[in-house]
Amino acid sequence: MGKRRVTTQSGDIDENKAVSSSGSKGITRRIEKGSIYVNSSFNNTIISATDDKGNILAWSSSGSLGFKGPKKATPYAASKVAATVVEKLVKTGPSQVKVFIKGAGSGREAAVRSLVTNGLDIIAIKDVTPIPHNGPRRPKVRRV
Repeated sequence: MGKRRVTTQSGDIDENKAVSSSGSKGITRRIEKGSIYVNSSFNNTIISATDDKGNILAWSSSGSLGFKGPKKATPYAASKVAATVVEKLVKTGPSQVKVFIKGAGSGREAAVRSLVTNGLDIIAIKDVTPIPHNGPRRPKVRRV
């Protein structure tokens, strides 16, 4: 890649310094609309919040909150995960969200209820669980 050229205030070029990619700090932009993706499997519940472009704003899972084993897939764990995501979204996060639910776990409804009780305005709820169109392949004919 090579080193980037950085000019100092005096105008001379310093070859050894790298350009910092961090923007100006302290400026927070309020996002109006976003999406929340709830992935609820039989083993875990993962919730991530994005803006309209698909950039992740906040995420959490029941495993990252300290739930272990079969307790990760409970509705209580899913509600705690949703509360954690909403808490991370308080400053810049969207107030109006679309919720996309995937999976067949027991934390589906509990996560959506927790999102509502924590103050998010839900515009739409969509189930995006993948469904096979033709089913599994049939077994070969048994030869005796």
